[in-house]
Amino acid sequence: MSPEMRVGRDGRLRPRRKGAVQPLAIAWMALVWCLFWRDFSVANALSGAVLGIGVQLAFPLPPLRMDGRLRIIGLLRLVWMFLSQMLVASVEVSTHVLRREHPKPAVVEVDLTSESDFVMTLVSLITTLIPGSVVVEARRSTHTLFIHVLDVGDDRGVEEFRQRTLGVEQYVLGIMTQPPKPEEVVR
Repeated sequence: MSPEMRVGRDGRLRPRRKGAVQPLAIAWMALVWCLFWRDFSVANALSGAVLGIGVQLAFPLPPLRMDGRLRIIGLLRLVWMFLSQMLVASVEVSTHVLRREHPKPAVVEVDLTSESDFVMTLVSLITTLIPGSVVVEARRSTHTLFIHVLDVGDDRGVEEFRQRTLGVEQYVLGIMTQPPKPEEVVR
């Protein structure tokens, strides 16, 4: 999933901005607004919707193309991987804190194999939510993540973390089926 591109006035290629409001996003913002105020009244929902429309008009986002469909088994595998890595990382971080060990932090550069902005975003979110690592920079042009890791030890630890992050990317890619290419469609 990547943004639709257009040529700007200066001749450079850039993401096309979506001019219309998106109803699903408005409904989501209205729900969040009601949860924020802990009041599910009609007036509160309407004020959340109006605020959502205002936010979308003030800060238009490029529309993203969704290629493929969701695979439930892949999603379950992704959730299982996330929960298990979260548990293991929590124990590791707790061990460092309780033993008062001095970790050997590093910033690890990971070049993702996918060119999808959606995949890069999900990998960044999952990696940041796992204790002991946080994405400090994401380069959209090269699909590269720079991740601060609490304890890697040596070059072998850096490579193991890089492979683990690429494994997260494969799990994320596993939640979507790719649509057939036009030349593969049998007529």
